[in-house]
Amino acid sequence: HGDAEADRGGVGQRKAPADASPTFGPSSRLDIEAELGFVVGGSTVQGDRVNVTEAADDHLFGVVLLNDWSARDIQAWEYVPLGPFLGKSFATSISAWVTPLDALSGARVPLPGQADPRPLPYLQGDAFGLDVHVEVSLNGTVVSRPEHAAMYWSPAQMLAHLTVNGASLRDGDLFASGTISGPTRESRGSLLELTWNATEP
Repeated sequence: HGDAEADRGGVGQRKAPADASPTFGPSSRLDIEAELGFVVGGSTVQGDRVNVTEAADDHLFGVVLLNDWSARDIQAWEYVPLGPFLGKSFATSISAWVTPLDALSGARVPLPGQADPRPLPYLQGDAFGLDVHVEVSLNGTVVSRPEHAAMYWSPAQMLAHLTVNGASLRDGDLFASGTISGPTRESRGSLLELTWNATEP
């Protein structure tokens, strides 16, 4: 589609270790991140904090599949001075349907590993994980099966943390779980991890 099409997303500065100076252009290391997205239901007023139990009971509406696209070459260069800025800002894909959290009540599981390290008191309460099986496929071939049940943080804890400094919630707000990756190669949730930063096929 030409340069105009290529410049629509995943564009920024990048600098390989052997390069004398940074260059600008489209990413050559586009990556995916398998995540769950959580849709907020139940708005709050700016300045109000939501605790973990309130988040779980009153402010988590539903779940979507989410792909947090990442331009790894751009992200690697800008990470030191800026953090992941243009390497992350160009695209996020979600599934076509929102599954209400109530429909996943049978998938609630205890969180692994929260005894060590134990979260601070403001992140304690009705914190639960979700036994949701995710599949990552490329060109029709399943390359990974991440398990959300292995995640350390619960969506309720994440939502409580988002509001601890006074940020308000609005109906329809969306936040993401972070990459779902397990301890085995078959459960890694991004191409960066699946290929161990391009050192494995």
